[in-house]
Formats: sequence, structure tokens, C-alpha cells
Amino acid sequence: MSEIEIQLKKGVLGLCVLALLSRGDSYAYEIASRMADAVDMGEGTIYPLMRRMQSEGLVTTYLEESPSGPPRKYYRITETGRTRLSAQVEEWRGFTAAVDGLIDGAMTASAAHADEEGEPSHDA
Repeated sequence: MSEIEIQLKKGVLGLCVLALLSRGDSYAYEIASRMADAVDMGEGTIYPLMRRMQSEGLVTTYLEESPSGPPRKYYRITETGRTRLSAQVEEWRGFTAAVDGLIDGAMTASAAHADEEGEPSHDA
């Protein structure tokens, strides 16, 4: 995994968890499993993240009986969490649009430069 990928993941994990919880309550292992499938996040990352999010008032918890073992701690997004999610989604969309614009511009300039040099472009 590249350094940029690691740093990007660290920066958006909270956003991703809030997005998942905005769809419905969930317990940490289920959140970790869904995050592992989507962004290759390790299970050990979720517990400190959930504690931090709870201390920031972004999520609350409650216990629910489990058919297979002890009660599970479920997480629910709070109104503060929904507000944070909305702000972060707006920031994320602005950021990714700006990065996409830079990348697209670089690819266009690279292709134009290759054409000027008489080299084949890589836009297949």
C-alpha cells in the first residue's frame, strides 16, 4: 500500500463511519467488516476511532442482546454526527473535484506534450 493511500484512508475513516451509521445503527465488528470490504481498513483501527467519535459526541452507544453470545454495543449517529457528516461530505466533494481537475489537466498537458514531441500518447 502506498503512503498516499495510507494517509488518504486515515483522513476519511471517520467520514466513512459516519456515512455508514447515517444508514442505520451498527456494532463495531459489523462496521469494521464493511469498512474492510470498502477501503481495506484493519479491524483494530475501528475501536479507537469509535471511542474518539463517542467522546466527540458524534455517536452514542446502547447495548442490545445478541442471539450468539453477550450483548452487543451498537453505535448510533447523533445530530452532531449528522452535522459533521454533512460538512465533511461537502469538504470531500470539493477536495476530490479540485484534485480531479488537477489530474485531468496534467493528463491533458501530458498528452499534448507527447503529441508535440511526436510520441504516442497513452490515452488508449
